[in-house]
Amino acid sequence: MDLLKSIAVAASGLRGQAGRMRVIAENLANADSTPERAGADPYRRKIVTFQGKLDRELDAQVVELGRVERDRSAFRTKLDPGHPAADAAGQVRMPNVNSLIESMDMREAQRSYEANLNVISSTRRMLQRTIDILRA
Repeated sequence: MDLLKSIAVAASGLRGQAGRMRVIAENLANADSTPERAGADPYRRKIVTFQGKLDRELDAQVVELGRVERDRSAFRTKLDPGHPAADAAGQVRMPNVNSLIESMDMREAQRSYEANLNVISSTRRMLQRTIDILRA
């Protein structure tokens, strides 16, 4: 039944976006963390990937969370000569997390989550109406 497929595909989207939001929350939580000592790397931003998968039982293409990769962009630096992780020039390497980008990614993930939830709700209503018609 196609309606059940649409629920399964939307549910896979919900799981994927929930995983994406967890990773974004971790990035935001570590946006200002610093290394413990000079020369050590600070937290490196994580990026979520998605992959399509054929669900043979449903005969439908679903999405699932792929590998969580590390962002290889350069770390930010901050002048703080008194910090234990400061180098000889007084620079402290900070995570490569931009809170504005993470906030926008979170908003996009929330909107995608809501869209998948709306698909499930609409499909449920259609199924309920079909059952009501068959009962009458």
